[in-house]
Amino acid sequence: MPSAPAVTINPARRVSGRLEVPGDKSIAHRYALIAALADGPSRLTNFAPGADCHSTLSCLAALGVPIEEDLASRSVSLVGRGFHHWRSPAGPLDAGNSGTTMRMMTGLLAAQPFTVTLIGDESLSQRPMRRVMEPLTRMGGRIEATDGHAPLTIHGGPLHGIAFAPDVPSAQVKSAVLLAGLHADGSTTVTEPAQTRDHTERALVTFGYRIDVTGLTTTVQGGQRGMARQVSIPGDFSSAAFWLVAAAALPGSRIEIADVGLNPTRTGLLDVLRRFGARVTVTETHAEAGEPRGTIVVEADRHGSVQIAPDEVPGLIDELPAIAALAAHGGEVVVHGARELRVKESDRIATLVTGFRALGIDADEYPDGFAIRGGGPPSGGAAHARGDHRMAMAFAIAALAGSAPSRVEGSDAVIISYPGFWETLERIVA
Repeated sequence: MPSAPAVTINPARRVSGRLEVPGDKSIAHRYALIAALADGPSRLTNFAPGADCHSTLSCLAALGVPIEEDLASRSVSLVGRGFHHWRSPAGPLDAGNSGTTMRMMTGLLAAQPFTVTLIGDESLSQRPMRRVMEPLTRMGGRIEATDGHAPLTIHGGPLHGIAFAPDVPSAQVKSAVLLAGLHADGSTTVTEPAQTRDHTERALVTFGYRIDVTGLTTTVQGGQRGMARQVSIPGDFSSAAFWLVAAAALPGSRIEIADVGLNPTRTGLLDVLRRFGARVTVTETHAEAGEPRGTIVVEADRHGSVQIAPDEVPGLIDELPAIAALAAHGGEVVVHGARELRVKESDRIATLVTGFRALGIDADEYPDGFAIRGGGPPSGGAAHARGDHRMAMAFAIAALAGSAPSRVEGSDAVIISYPGFWETLERIVA
């Protein structure tokens, strides 16, 4: 089952196997950025192989950070020379499809003593950037955009700390403000409306920064310097989610995923799978750089209905496409409070509902969510990923329930986060 613009998915009886998933994309971005700020050489092992994280590395290289990749050991070595030794790039920095790269890099570049432009692909250029521009402007940054979208031209200069309380939970915006705060006068505080993933906070501590976390409020002091580290990145829970959902949905299935990240701000899916009726076993083996990791086993048992409430959405935002695929195999999934999905790599609500209907699955679209209802086996069809890696993977898992083969158009989008997805799918399907 090669990676190609279109892939055919045959119906499956079950999935089974033991596997590892690629390094965590969210953590890899953060380690690379923070290591580039530190003093000395850092080595990041099990670095995420997808295109998004390589956009971050390319931007850092253009800023003068020495970077070496060892594909055989899946490691990246960076030589940090301190924040003020970055150089003005020769041209625009290309974030590709990566919103994480663009938003977090904007936070760092706002304090640099030069002007730089950040660009992205067509999809990224349609994603909202005002939410990161507004707090950085309050800190003294000067950022030009086109109606709140990329390209962003950042005129770097001195910043001052602020107290910021975003209206919409966003780990990327929180991280951008905290990273800018490291190089601002005074203290910078972010108070979230709901808990989002805390990889930035854990990474800052790992690389020697002092931060204060009290409830939903995080504070950093400006003027700190980081220290180089050698760290290993756990397996990406959001990538594992697709295999866990497949195991929960197909009778007789059992999937074991080893060395996967178990950060509690990321693992809300496991409770969803239990509510659906699956048997879920989690064994935490150890923690490294403040990130717990271990083994997850999911076995199919029964099918139920799952309602995802708005207060659950921030902790499930990347897993919602996978969760939707549960219902293709029986049961029902209803999601509300997820309007944020409309401004991801695609309009994930519209793309998801259109694609599921094309596969013969009953699906309804709401302004802030969707409902997916599984009856009998879907008839099969062709669903288009619209350039969105998580859509491609969600359609593949849903198509396993079909009564006939299905096609996923735009299947090459998986290179954004999981280049080996199709090969792994072929290996675990029975």
